[in-house]
Amino acid sequence: MNFLAAYIMRGRVQAMAVASSLALLSLLFPPVSIVSSASVALVTLRRGATEGLYVLGCSSLVAGLLGWGLFGDFQFALLYVLALWLPVWLIGIILREGRQLSVAVEIAVLLGALAVAGCYVFNPDISATWLTVFGRMMDPANLPPDAPIADFKHTAAIISHYMTGIVATGSVFSLLFGLFLGRWWQANLYNPGGFKTEYLALRMPTRFAAASLLVIAAAQASSGVLSEAAWNISVLLLVLYGIVGTAVLHALFAGMKLARFTVPMLYITLFLIPHAILLAAVVGLADAWLNLRKHQSKHTTPKA
Repeated sequence: MNFLAAYIMRGRVQAMAVASSLALLSLLFPPVSIVSSASVALVTLRRGATEGLYVLGCSSLVAGLLGWGLFGDFQFALLYVLALWLPVWLIGIILREGRQLSVAVEIAVLLGALAVAGCYVFNPDISATWLTVFGRMMDPANLPPDAPIADFKHTAAIISHYMTGIVATGSVFSLLFGLFLGRWWQANLYNPGGFKTEYLALRMPTRFAAASLLVIAAAQASSGVLSEAAWNISVLLLVLYGIVGTAVLHALFAGMKLARFTVPMLYITLFLIPHAILLAAVVGLADAWLNLRKHQSKHTTPKA
């Protein structure tokens, strides 16, 4: 995808064309939104906040006009792209100025946690809202005659209590993956291998890890709205430490003699056995205190 990054960096018009067109395409193919936000992240990371804001603003107007021409509604398209690009622009500034990937990740996750907390402040019974949404989706008129509606309702009743955290997690990590892609593009164009070094060194500070344990403890020890809100934030933290733990394990496996096999097997295992993310999360959380890669680096240098 380096050709796309090089095209974006050719000028403002090219960056705006890529960002706006891919943003609207993501309405049909949601994963494309990551590439769209990565284009804004790339411009911000390389050329600064002002240039990134210029591209963001003009791209938003272009997307609004395209939305009006294609769907007859510019407001939805405009609000959609602003929600897509503003967070990655802000986190991009933090990464550009601080030059620490862990700080950018930490702030993105904190924003997600605040969003979850805010949802419960304004609507303490938000799980009932999600259950109503699921109920409309499970209208018998919209399902096959032999659909196990009772099973669907039972599953929906469970998931509704965690849906706020699931949505927040999806939003935060869509933002982070867009940032990661933009950083990877930047490294490929101007500092080959730089993103790999940053990613493999990804580590949460001990204060953040301690706060994470407090949230998990609150989820287990409390009850009612407080417990549910804490569990939803814990969903966000689980995926966060899963990513950090994956980086730790990658670095450790890369130092082995059979790195060409162990590193691919790590990602294959995580893909085929989703529950393995729990082990990766434990590793990522423990690394905040143990700094596992520091001990590994005394004996060998990563090769992959």
